[in-house]
Amino acid sequence: MITSNQYADLGDLFSRFTKPEKPKLPQVLLWNNILATDLGLDLSDEQKAGYFSGQQLLPGSKPTAMAYSGHQFGHFNPQLGDGRAHLLGEVIDTHKKLQEIQLKGSGRTPFSRNGDGKCGIKPAVREYIMSEAMYALGIPTTRCLSVITTGESIHRQTQTPAAVVTRIAGSHIRVGTFEYFAARSMQTEIETLVDLTIARHYPKIDKNCQSKYLKLLSQVIDKQINLIVSWMRVGFIHGVMNTDNTLLSGQTIDYGPCAMLGVYDPATVYSSIDNNGRYAFGNQANIAQWNIARLAECLLRLIHDDEQQAIDLVIPILESFPEKYNHAFNQMMANKIGFDEGHVEVNKLHQKLLSLMFKHQLDYTQTFVQLQQSLIAAESHAEINNLKIIEWHKMWQYTLKESNISHENAYQLMANNNPVVIPRNHHIEKILHQVEGDLSTKPMEAFLTVLQTPYVITKATPLYQDIAPDGDLNYQTFCGT
Repeated sequence: MITSNQYADLGDLFSRFTKPEKPKLPQVLLWNNILATDLGLDLSDEQKAGYFSGQQLLPGSKPTAMAYSGHQFGHFNPQLGDGRAHLLGEVIDTHKKLQEIQLKGSGRTPFSRNGDGKCGIKPAVREYIMSEAMYALGIPTTRCLSVITTGESIHRQTQTPAAVVTRIAGSHIRVGTFEYFAARSMQTEIETLVDLTIARHYPKIDKNCQSKYLKLLSQVIDKQINLIVSWMRVGFIHGVMNTDNTLLSGQTIDYGPCAMLGVYDPATVYSSIDNNGRYAFGNQANIAQWNIARLAECLLRLIHDDEQQAIDLVIPILESFPEKYNHAFNQMMANKIGFDEGHVEVNKLHQKLLSLMFKHQLDYTQTFVQLQQSLIAAESHAEINNLKIIEWHKMWQYTLKESNISHENAYQLMANNNPVVIPRNHHIEKILHQVEGDLSTKPMEAFLTVLQTPYVITKATPLYQDIAPDGDLNYQTFCGT
């Protein structure tokens, strides 16, 4: 079933051959039928449980743990690596794209240090729900094929069932992967990584030209900007934007301490370990630029033999980030309030709206949905008045008219960009509590069904649109390791 082992075949410097642990009683808890079909997997329940718990190896697999470093909350750790994950290899999906299959929570590896290599049921289910919700929202993301329980109980503050998640990604090449080799002055290996990254994700770059390093850096910036703007559009807070969680593919990875924004506040942090707000909602673009600067440092010696000349070539590319990001962000916000493109007046409008949302502690998702509804429903004007943005609403209506944008066109554009439902934190926590107690899948399956159509109101949608009773005031998320 595994069609290639490109990463494993790079050799022991890049990853270490290591087999997953074999659980005795694996059982399928969650299985992603649509994704499985895309990957060409047609398996019995017994095969699903065996292959994706680590009990049996997928045919053709060369399981490895990847080596990488990382800046964690700004502090460099020269050796991290997959401490509880096994890369099984690659398959070609029905869209003719190469996809990596990785088990997470599948036991100890050479990079485990003092960890047991296992994953608890709650972080496993969180990753499944969140990654599938993000995919449905139209955001670049890794995805989950399955969650398999192992029949084992592990200790995480308290005893909890163990599970193995199967993650699907275009690749798991991270900024931290480049940092691992740069920290060891291994330039040949960095060049190998560059060529693999170009082949996987940036095939239009000629990997035989000297300018490939600068072109790669520029295009990685473009993908990161697209990713962060997508997060900002729906109110996603990653929570742990370390360089080892920054993929060169531009996909979202690691749904540990992530959360969704409720009340609009750019300083919002839910992660229990982000004490200084480094990865706050409104700081995510700055951190993405910081992370890409670390990637640039890894490429300097390949860009030019003279370090200063290499820096001089890199700086303009890095400095292009804020302008590119602001343009993309303004365009996204323009779409959220019904305009085809951002311009000075539209930018002022959305900036004023965000200011009012912050001042009056308005819910990020519901505010845009109510604005959208006010274009076609007269009774919605009363709701707008209750939101204390009636004067802004009048200005918005005037600007739409002056821009020759009909209410129908504005409504449709807003409907395409503003989800009516998101995976709200309190609903996630309720489901995680339930599944830990009895491994019941019915509540999460109902939730996932609604999350699959986040821009369309279905009969069950209203069940998951409510704001947390306490407004997520004391809500905290944890990394789950």
